[in-house]
Parts: sequence; structure tokens; C-alpha cells
Amino acid sequence: MAPGVSAMAKDIATGFGLTLIIFLMAAQVPVFGFFGAVFLPLPIMFYRIKAGRQTGAVIAVVAAVSFMILGGGLSPDVFFFIDLLLMGWVLGELFRQRLPVEQTVIFAVLTTCGLGALGLIMAAGASGEGLGALVGGYVDRNLEATLALYQGMGMPEDNIRLITESLEGIRYVLARLLPAMAVTTALVVAWANVIMGRAILVRRGMDAPDFGTLNRWKAPESLVWGAIGAGLLLLVPLLPLKLIGANAVLVLMAVYFFQGIAIISHFFHRKALPRPMRVFLYSLIAIQQILLLLVIILGFFDLWFNFRRLEPETRR
Repeated sequence: MAPGVSAMAKDIATGFGLTLIIFLMAAQVPVFGFFGAVFLPLPIMFYRIKAGRQTGAVIAVVAAVSFMILGGGLSPDVFFFIDLLLMGWVLGELFRQRLPVEQTVIFAVLTTCGLGALGLIMAAGASGEGLGALVGGYVDRNLEATLALYQGMGMPEDNIRLITESLEGIRYVLARLLPAMAVTTALVVAWANVIMGRAILVRRGMDAPDFGTLNRWKAPESLVWGAIGAGLLLLVPLLPLKLIGANAVLVLMAVYFFQGIAIISHFFHRKALPRPMRVFLYSLIAIQQILLLLVIILGFFDLWFNFRRLEPETRR
């Protein structure tokens, strides 16, 4: 076997193996679940950059076929994992284009969500159920799985009964917040892979785009008007407008979470906190909802308080 072919085969095998391990952990370990899926794009992105466009595409296609075989077909959950493979390949392409970090993330999110929406529409047409029924059924199955997980974890019966009695209302809200939940998930996954992917490339001495000092990043100041407008829509006594406002608020919360994390990272760096301590504190933020909310609030109010004391020209 020629050296070039041998190296390509090794990259494909390694990339596919890493991708498959992450998929199996995300699909089979309930607690790991989302946190594992977050980094599913990473091997595809890395090998797209390391070994080229063709190798990255081969890894993604082989992984996608394997996911369908292991998942018993193209279910919504399997399609979600395949969509993340696409995000990894797209991020690899965007890294090569050396775009600013905002454009890199936005283009990756638009591509991923666009494919997801197209797949959903095609699935609804093929099933004959209609889009609303398909989404409602998917939400129902996930709610039932979540309820079963809570029961398995030993949640008190009173709490289980309360959730069961509220299922119809929860289903109604979740089905209508699904667009924002999809965009928010894509934003978080893209941002995490951009940061982790660049760090790996730099550590390996490979060519990586220069996104500047990300702990100095901030959202455009004009975005605050969108947040205020979305908040006002929540006060309007018309359900469609309330739902539009709620979807917008969820997406903007993700954006201000990134800004809040940048502030946290800035102070971690400034205080020279050891890496293990940083990992512990970031993990705590990820699993504690109240800390997540505090980080979002920190990011939002940075517009007025400038917590990092950034000079005007460095604030983006």
C-alpha cells in the first residue's frame, strides 16, 4: 500500500473510531447524553483540517451509515447525530477560510439548522402525519423517556405525579419552543467545538485561524434592543407573539451566555487559576442551572458595567 493511501486509511480509521465512541457514549449513557454529543463534530473537523476535504467527508459518511445501522434506521435522534457530523465538516471548511469567529459560528449553525429543518419537512411529508403531529410525537417520546429516567433515579412519587399531570402543558410549550431549542443547541455545540478545535490544532502545532483573544469577546451592543423587544413580546396578551418572544429570548440567552463565559474566562486568566480548578468551575457552571442563569445575566449587564474594563476599540 502506498504511503499516502496508508496514511489516509489510518486517519479514516482513527477519525471514525473516535466518532463512533462519542456516539455510543452519547446514545447509551443517559447522564452523559448531551455533553457527549456536544463534541461529536470535533473528530470530523480535526481530520478535515489534518487530512483534507476528502478524508473528512469519508469519515462523516461512514460514521453516518454506522449510526443508522446501530440506531435501527434514520430516527430523529440518529438524524440529530448525523447533523452534528455535518457541522464538524462545515467547521473544518470554515476554519480553512479564516473567517471571524462570529461568522464561523453563525455559518455552521445556519447550515446545521437548515439541514435539520429540511429533514423535518421531508420526514413529515413522507410519513403523511404533518409537521405538527411529527414534532408533537417526537416531544411526547422524549417526555416519556425523561419521565422513565426520573422514575429510575428514584424521584419522589409526588413529583412524578405532578409532572405527569402537567405533561400536556409541557408538551404544548416544548413543541412551540423547538425552533429556539434547536438554534440554541447548535450555537452551544458550534461555539464549544470552535474553542476546543482551535486549542487542539494549536497544541498539535497545526495551522489554526486567529480568532483573537476570545475572553475579550462581546456581543454587538445593538443586540440589546433585540433582547428588550423579545422581553416586551412576552408581556403582550397574544399567545403567538408570546411564543415569538420566548423563542427569541432563548436564543439571545445563549449569546449572552457566551459573553458571560468570556468574562469568567477573563478573570480566571487574570487570577492565574490552575487548569484543574478552571475545569471544575466550568463543569459546575454547566450542571448548575442557577449558575448558568447568573453567567447569562453577567453577560447581558456587561454592556453597561464593562466588567473587564475593556477599552472601547477592543470591545466588539
